[in-house]
Amino acid sequence: MVLAVKGTEQEELQSRDRAPQSATVSPTTGFFFTSPYRSLSTQGCFAKITQPAADGDNLQGAFQQGVQQAFAQARQAGVTNPVLCGAIPFDTRQPSALFIPQQTQWFERQAFMASVKPTLAALPTIVRQSELPKQTQFMQMVADAVQVTGGEQLEKVVLSRLLDIETSKQIDPHALMMRIIAQNPQGFHFHVPLNEGALVGASPELLLRMCGSQFHSNPLAGSARREADPLQDRQAGERLLVSSKDRHEHQIVTAGMRQVLHGRCRHLHIPAVPELLSTPTLWHLSTPIDGEVADRAENALSLACLLHPTPALCGTPMLAARELIAQLEPFERGLFGGIVGWCDAEGNGEWVVTIRCGTVKANQVRLFAGAGIVPDSSPQAEWHETGTKLSTMLRAFGLQG
Repeated sequence: MVLAVKGTEQEELQSRDRAPQSATVSPTTGFFFTSPYRSLSTQGCFAKITQPAADGDNLQGAFQQGVQQAFAQARQAGVTNPVLCGAIPFDTRQPSALFIPQQTQWFERQAFMASVKPTLAALPTIVRQSELPKQTQFMQMVADAVQVTGGEQLEKVVLSRLLDIETSKQIDPHALMMRIIAQNPQGFHFHVPLNEGALVGASPELLLRMCGSQFHSNPLAGSARREADPLQDRQAGERLLVSSKDRHEHQIVTAGMRQVLHGRCRHLHIPAVPELLSTPTLWHLSTPIDGEVADRAENALSLACLLHPTPALCGTPMLAARELIAQLEPFERGLFGGIVGWCDAEGNGEWVVTIRCGTVKANQVRLFAGAGIVPDSSPQAEWHETGTKLSTMLRAFGLQG
């Protein structure tokens, strides 16, 4: 456990209960996260936790014990209701980017959205952008994955690509976040401060929300591009709902989640048929899941780590999919494809998957998008699907997807 404690003066610490609710909420002063459930903004850092979360689902494991130790130290220093927030990478064997803030302000998202006047002024000019991998290589990756998923060892794998952008001058993080929020009003908006720069985005996918012993999840798998014409748009959604390829991809995800959850639940409800969920750019197949844990000692982070990475972000079986991703993708995902959110000392919390996102550092931006590959996948179609997903973030920089 790497535990770096800062600001040990008790008078410097404020719990969430003492946070000034009337203060202006800032999306870039620290960790920022919006949700229909609970939204928060933080300032300062009491303790950083970089311990990998590979055993995070084990309540007696090193990661969970380290988190509880950090909570205890925060309470002793005067934080009466400490919160852990930040991000966990795609590969949980890598260091986490988590911390306990000095100050936490809870707010209601709808009121925040109504009060904010986003600046849509042009951001700095994009002077250079490059794709990693290029289209030919990505399509070959997909073709190779299709061959593997046609065998007995792998049902599905998720492959991704990056878009690197350089702008003419440093990007204003506040203006960028306002654009992201305005253009994706229903997403889970997040800003995670990193050692250098920040991770920002508007995820559409809830991995795990927990309140008391009750939890909820909403996996997405299978998607289609939305259309400007209302009739064509509705037809695109209807085609997705009956697509055998996308329904198969989605069923793999829900079956995988059932397998890992059922042994830890007193009650688990997973609908047999998916429904449609829409974002400004895509239709998704969606299955709302709810349940009740069998052990009250479970917390939002233990269940999130149990689920992560889901077949929607990695594939199934998970270990075989993760190995193939490492072989095919010409980069390390880092925080991309991971999870971002928060958990309090009572075990309540919320975690979303780190998609529709990017990292920002001065005038350098890196965007991320992935697609699920199954035997019926088309390399050309998967290239276009990832391009549509990238358009969500590209628009935040004044570009059309």
